[in-house]
Amino acid sequence: MTRDTVTDGKRIGQLLSSEIHGHQRGALGELAVVDAEKDVEPTADGAFAYAVELENEDGDRIASAYVQPDRLRVEFEVGAETALSVADRVGVRARPKAVEPPRTIVFVENGGEVKTVLGVIRAVVEERLETGG
Repeated sequence: MTRDTVTDGKRIGQLLSSEIHGHQRGALGELAVVDAEKDVEPTADGAFAYAVELENEDGDRIASAYVQPDRLRVEFEVGAETALSVADRVGVRARPKAVEPPRTIVFVENGGEVKTVLGVIRAVVEERLETGG
């Protein structure tokens, strides 16, 4: 049986959003997908699709998702070192972004990497919840 691999950036973004929505408990259960652009169209540079925030009174933004024609780019706005370290450990392509404060960009190349990237998000959220800021 042949398995289709999802490599469309918009569809990958939808898969990740669904995974985040589907978690009711644990660190991922603390998240919300916000500011979603329902009619987003992928661009070479990446079009903003949605943000991922903690569901707390401050609505702390964890990351933003950008769709490209052939992948999803997740830009971590907090926990940059953790995101880079975990992504490296689990084998997902990532790189630091030289801005202040520092950020990490994680590339989701196909639908099969969505669950793996969810682990990166979980690690960043757990760190954020432990440190309280």
